[in-house]
Amino acid sequence: MWKFLREYIKTPDTIGAVAPSSRHLAAAMTAWIDFDKAKCIVEYGAGTGIFTREVCAKKRPGTVYIVIEQNDRFYSMLQKQFHGVPGVVLIHGDAGTVCGFLREQGFRHADYIISGLPFTSLPQQVSHRILLQTQKAIGMEGVFFTFQY
Repeated sequence: MWKFLREYIKTPDTIGAVAPSSRHLAAAMTAWIDFDKAKCIVEYGAGTGIFTREVCAKKRPGTVYIVIEQNDRFYSMLQKQFHGVPGVVLIHGDAGTVCGFLREQGFRHADYIISGLPFTSLPQQVSHRILLQTQKAIGMEGVFFTFQY
């Protein structure tokens, strides 16, 4: 909790809350994912890994789960928790280049993208770029879920 708050104070324009999301929110956000059919799931802004743990617990062994986190401290925390977990691809990078990350993993589209990014706090051009990439990344059949505080 304190690490999260410290990161929010350091960079409030890139972190959407003063505390990590709850397990209940993670369960609600992932309830809509058809884990039996999902081949590729993407998460933007994984933070401390609340959603990541939920998806890892539910995904099939063959599903690729691309987790994108830009914050250095959060990425380091995610590495400690999820390094070596089968099917989990941790990326220290920008969600605005998601299509490139998908291609690197052999996918044209993601089945699901979940996000906790603070779109209303980000500069408008950054939000716009990420949302345009997201539209391309889900194609005609994928689904994008997001929440805002």
